[in-house]
Amino acid sequence: MELREWAERILSADTLEEKLLEPGYWTDETPGSPLFWNEPSRPPSMQFRRHSRKEVLPSFAELAHPDKRAICLHRFAGHELLAVEIMAYALLAFPQTPRSFRLGIAYTLKEEQEHVRLYIKRLEALGLKFGDLPLYRHFWNSTPYLKNPVQYVSVMSLTFEMANLDFAPIYGAHFASHGDSASSQLMTRILDDEIGHVSFGWNWLKKWKQEGEDLWQMWTRALPPKMEIKRARGPQFFAEHRKEAGISEDWIARFTKPLA
Repeated sequence: MELREWAERILSADTLEEKLLEPGYWTDETPGSPLFWNEPSRPPSMQFRRHSRKEVLPSFAELAHPDKRAICLHRFAGHELLAVEIMAYALLAFPQTPRSFRLGIAYTLKEEQEHVRLYIKRLEALGLKFGDLPLYRHFWNSTPYLKNPVQYVSVMSLTFEMANLDFAPIYGAHFASHGDSASSQLMTRILDDEIGHVSFGWNWLKKWKQEGEDLWQMWTRALPPKMEIKRARGPQFFAEHRKEAGISEDWIARFTKPLA
């Protein structure tokens, strides 16, 4: 299947099965012209809902209760579905990028689809069906600012996914502390994949760096106007996960200082 067709099918899908469609093989012979998708179609139960300030994740103390853990996992599954859609968006928006970049997005998209499946399986074990709780626009709000591949890797790989290098182990540790080893192991799997996703964005940012250009400034300039750089880290900072992704010591040092 052509990458363009796959991306269009994902973004126009009104069933979860089609969102998670995994072709047996990919081709990229006709990437077409740039197409900036306005809004993904979704099954009725998974339409974007307006987020209320009252709809916050359960506190860490509340995670002793299985239903509260399920609420967290449902929200995380929603984030993974958004990642699937944003990566499909990137395949359509940046058809003229190097083939290796497009294939990298495709492989990452495939892993994000698997994350959704894993979350769904775990949710079912906890008695919750994906789509039973509200799903929010969240990451998709950034797509109007993703007009070039540097902006894409800066926002998706090096901000949202980099933050998960902290959030995944934090939640994994809390799930384990309440005896939920299955959910904790799932977060470990997510973390392992996210390290690779961050590495993908980091390596491409370096490839696109112009002589004399500062990578940190390149990244921060590519972020949407209201996106703070502290979005790229969690309340507890795991430098070792960034080192595994290849992030430079200079960046790691900057992240350990107060961020805007």
